[in-house]
Amino acid sequence: MFSSLISFYKFKRIKAMAKGTVTPMSVRPLFDYVLVKPVVQEDRTPSGIVLPDSVKEKPQVGEIMAVGPGGINEKGTQTAIVVKVGQKVLYKKWGGNEVKVGAEEWLLIEQKDIMAVVQ
Repeated sequence: MFSSLISFYKFKRIKAMAKGTVTPMSVRPLFDYVLVKPVVQEDRTPSGIVLPDSVKEKPQVGEIMAVGPGGINEKGTQTAIVVKVGQKVLYKKWGGNEVKVGAEEWLLIEQKDIMAVVQ
């Protein structure tokens, strides 16, 4: 009975992943990593010119979707996470690793790669 229940939930999870409905809460960062959803850039310039994908810059602003519990520094003490879920942040252009959550590409970056909180 118990093993069939576990199999049922594994099947539901695999089915959800196949549909692309994996939720952000299924990705839980470890240590001092932060899960960031990049803000989509405009496709046009202020004058109305449409920009092709090859010209667009990588976004540097994103919304924090999940945070880890904190890391350990060189001295062996716990470091706290200073950003919170829901904040918009400015991060390094080439920092982080791309992670596919559902159909979207998000970034998993270290807290030290976050440069500022955008108000």
